[in-house]
Amino acid sequence: MIAREEYLNYLIKLKDKKIIKIITGIRRCGKSTLLALYREFLKQNKVSEKQIISMNFEKPQDNIYTNWRDLYNAIEKKLLKSKMNYIFLDEVQIIPEFEKMVNGLFTLDNVDIYITGSNSYMLSGELATFLTGRYMQIHMLPLSFKEFYKNWGIKEKLDAYNYYIENGSFPYLINLDNDPDLIRNYLDGIYNTVLMKDVIIRNKIKDVMILESVVKFLFANIGNLISTKKISDTLNSHNRKNSVNTIENYLSWLKDSYIIYNVSRYDIKGKEYLKTGDKYYVCDLGLRKYLIGEVTDLGSILENVIFLELKRRGYDIHIGKYENQEIDFVVKKDDGLKYIQVALSVRDNETLNREISPLKSIKDNYPKYVITLDNDNATYEGIKEINALDFLLGNIDI
Repeated sequence: MIAREEYLNYLIKLKDKKIIKIITGIRRCGKSTLLALYREFLKQNKVSEKQIISMNFEKPQDNIYTNWRDLYNAIEKKLLKSKMNYIFLDEVQIIPEFEKMVNGLFTLDNVDIYITGSNSYMLSGELATFLTGRYMQIHMLPLSFKEFYKNWGIKEKLDAYNYYIENGSFPYLINLDNDPDLIRNYLDGIYNTVLMKDVIIRNKIKDVMILESVVKFLFANIGNLISTKKISDTLNSHNRKNSVNTIENYLSWLKDSYIIYNVSRYDIKGKEYLKTGDKYYVCDLGLRKYLIGEVTDLGSILENVIFLELKRRGYDIHIGKYENQEIDFVVKKDDGLKYIQVALSVRDNETLNREISPLKSIKDNYPKYVITLDNDNATYEGIKEINALDFLLGNIDI
């Protein structure tokens, strides 16, 4: 198992805190492995097997309960009354009205609850109603480039990066011996499981071809400003008849499955969030290549990688608009705003001017960066250029 140290350390910090820990993320990103690693930590720190109740509802031996009340009663019978009990419920959204069972367990004093799910819908509706203010979400992504580089054994950073963007970042790939056929079959399984279980069946979609067309459009247009109407019009022009309302629903359900993420725009000058023109990014670039074939838009791919890294680091991310110019990312954390442009290279003067011109137009004093694959680490009128791989590996921070 690949140690997911940042996520694991976060769970360790939350141990015994009276709050439900909800781990979300796309299927096969490592949620179950994270819980297994955490259980090992507990055992190494004087927690006995009897204090740990672990169930994975995708396994037949655990998925035997037809209602939440029976499951609650079965778990309650196993609890040790004089000690803390650690309850792990994997893919719990499979159980109807699971939130009532979780809420019931939460009322007990001697339980520490950890649950996972592959859909963001579990954090809305009934769960939010029952557990408002009583849960914390830990959102998992597939491997970061730093995690990948540490475990794959590819010495040259650029070689590792090229492998990473071509084959993807799902943890289990390390077991497939770099075999292209095995990798493709594995990604095929993930893609079809996510689409079938988390989108089509759950939302009772009848026109699967339209859904797949939407996915391919989004995957082919990462990093481009896209409106729902543009997607609808494009599909209609290819005789894929649809409505804007249908496309809006599909986008919502795809985001719920964590296969895509959207980023909205922020007007830097007007200091307001804009309602039109989002950008979309994929959760894993290996899935993208699997679906649309060979890709040559390496600048968009780098932008996607940087987006995912910024998300891992907990930034609030928006696309920047300053008058008629665009900034790739406006990110915010406790220390204020940062402005980021992403480009493969800025060694060409025309490209350099195009990338830094929007940043130079912004007259406030927040930090400005250009992230590239160059190794120059230059500064242009206060705008810092940093190497993408050093940033991804944590050697340079922003």
